[in-house]
Amino acid sequence: MLSRRTIWSVAITMIVAQLVVRGWLAATGNFYWDDLVLIGRASSNPILSWDYLGHSHDGHFMPAAFLVAGVSTVIAPVNWVVPAVTLVVLQALASLAVWRMIRVLAPQAGIGALAALAFYLFSPMTVPAFAWWAAALNSLPLQAAMAWIVADAVLLVRSGGRRHDARFIVIRSTVVFVVALAFFEKSLFILPVAFAAATLSARSGVRGRPDDTAVGSDTDRLDASTEPTETALIRAFTGARTLWVVLGGVFVVWLLVFFSVSDATAGEHSISQTLRLVWRSINNAVVPSFVGGPWEWERWVPSPPMGFAPVWMIVLGWLVLAALVVWAVMMRRGALAVVACVIVYVVAAQIPVMWNRSSANTALELAQTMRYLPDTALVITIAIALIISSPPSCRHAPGRHTGVRPERRQAGVLAVALVGALAVASAMISLASFSSSWRDDPTGDYLANAKRSLADHQDHTMFDQALPLEVLLPVAYPNNQISHTFGRLRERPEFGVTTDRLQVLDSSGRMVDGAVTPARTIEPGRGACDRPEITGPTELSLSGPLLQWRWTIGVGYCANIPGQIEMALDDGPAQQVTVQAGLHVAYVQLEGRGHGISIRPLTPGLALHTGEGRVGEVAEARLVG
Repeated sequence: MLSRRTIWSVAITMIVAQLVVRGWLAATGNFYWDDLVLIGRASSNPILSWDYLGHSHDGHFMPAAFLVAGVSTVIAPVNWVVPAVTLVVLQALASLAVWRMIRVLAPQAGIGALAALAFYLFSPMTVPAFAWWAAALNSLPLQAAMAWIVADAVLLVRSGGRRHDARFIVIRSTVVFVVALAFFEKSLFILPVAFAAATLSARSGVRGRPDDTAVGSDTDRLDASTEPTETALIRAFTGARTLWVVLGGVFVVWLLVFFSVSDATAGEHSISQTLRLVWRSINNAVVPSFVGGPWEWERWVPSPPMGFAPVWMIVLGWLVLAALVVWAVMMRRGALAVVACVIVYVVAAQIPVMWNRSSANTALELAQTMRYLPDTALVITIAIALIISSPPSCRHAPGRHTGVRPERRQAGVLAVALVGALAVASAMISLASFSSSWRDDPTGDYLANAKRSLADHQDHTMFDQALPLEVLLPVAYPNNQISHTFGRLRERPEFGVTTDRLQVLDSSGRMVDGAVTPARTIEPGRGACDRPEITGPTELSLSGPLLQWRWTIGVGYCANIPGQIEMALDDGPAQQVTVQAGLHVAYVQLEGRGHGISIRPLTPGLALHTGEGRVGEVAEARLVG
């Protein structure tokens, strides 16, 4: 029998080991996709404004996640250090909260409690959502809050609501619930999970003294015959009545707020595709995780890594899962109810997110990214703790046998430790494969090169441009524009619509000369540098008409004096352009359409002669010729 001190020492060692591994994963990672969207919004909006905090991001209402991302962007724009630290700190809070929950649910358990903790700490189901900053800002607060509130609810129920600090527990759980909801609306699931856990715990007959305040305090196991199991639901409700009422009120209010601001139900949806995605998530992601899989992760940039478990691993996962369920049902009283509740959650929790992404064009491999499964891993951990804390079934009750001999008990402990070690080793193989695939992404190198290039070229105004397709697709517009991604940088050129030197970032993030594609050409003026033809409002003729669009114009000119001119297209706003005396080139971006470009000197005495020019899009000069 492991001592309490040994159990705690091993648990803390496991948590530290997890944080070291996760720290390495965070340190070798970088920003990806939605991370840049969060940065872009934080760079183009005041971070304390409702337009920023209350924005519906891909159907999510997550003001606290936006706030953390905004503060990080203001402190260290496009710097991975702060997000990486955020990931490790949030993971530490979640892991400690889970261990506290396990000790509350199973205060007498030894190796079983450590097994439950190991499953949570090292399950591949929790890895992808950790490495991806935007996903972690949703998921990790949910995990920490769910573990904390489940433990608080069980403490209240076991005391029959007679704890001296019951009011304080209700207040702190409410605060934790609200904070978790502010990070991720999926935290609404915390309430039904906590109620189910409290009810199932009440069925087991484990109770703490009303004045228990410390985790792992002495408990008494009541004989199930003294209180019929049919009253477990009533005990769970009455023991924490105030908690359920308060959390229920928060649940309803937040649900109303969510549906009033979120566009989660927008887009095309398919019931059949939802069911296929849910099954793929369970069969190809959840089940292999019971044997530490998958071992193979592949990435189709710009998509996130997807786990591909071989058939043998899926079959082995089902066999291990079946064996664990059979053992639990045969050996532990009430285990069937626990297993049933877990099955309901694993399926039900996947339906909303898969429904939201169930268009006919959604690839089934989306379900194999496993970023929607951390809370599922936590619920399975809760189930393990509940099962190991349950009394033996009638056929294995101590009164029917002489007891388990010490050598057999020790052999059982060693067997569990060995199997757990093998599962953790398998999970480490999976994590190493995931890390390799996660690093196979151009985003980090592009951002590093772009920051250096922007810092080295601060003297000339720069036109906005899209990030490379492999970094962020145009569907994220306008947050796929460099002015959004790098808007908070202090060392960078100004972004504008006029410049005298056209430069662009290439696909690697390096600054290169730019040029205008010749969608249309501008005819040269009939004058000369010594005989400027433009002294008043004039129209520059084009080689063909322009559709309504935002066009880039590049035109050479001679000016007799420095000053300001105004240029415009039909149905578009005019832009003021600064010109220099002598022979130069002006670049300007105009919105509109038409057959010509209106030009008008604003500075008294200013006259210009214009040469050939182009109207089109900005591109690298080497590609235009």
